[in-house]
Amino acid sequence: VQLQASGGGLVEPGGSLRLSCKASGISLHNYTVVWFRQAPGKELEGVSCHSGIDGSTYYLLKVKGRFTTTRDGAENTVYLQMNNLKPEDAATYYCAAGSIPDFFVVAGLWTRRNEYKYWGQGTQVTVSS
Repeated sequence: VQLQASGGGLVEPGGSLRLSCKASGISLHNYTVVWFRQAPGKELEGVSCHSGIDGSTYYLLKVKGRFTTTRDGAENTVYLQMNNLKPEDAATYYCAAGSIPDFFVVAGLWTRRNEYKYWGQGTQVTVSS
């Protein structure tokens, strides 16, 4: 099983990037997929969640309205579209997949890293002028 995260790069403030998390060995259709990020010296934080139960999406409050996560079943890929990027969005972004109860997701517990069995390798996002 492998999750391949890609799409990071250098972008100016206000710019956009689309991250991809492509799976092999599992069907992401059956999993909740979360994007986490970690900036140097900071804790890992959950950014977005795409529920494997009903396709609902959830976001970290500070990215809501700017980031959108979607799923492409045919490509077995989950995306994170990031618009209006800010310097504070700079971090290494990781995707993770797990089978977690729906009530966990609804209760906001999708941010708990220990719930996810499969992790991508991380992709670096730099936001700078």
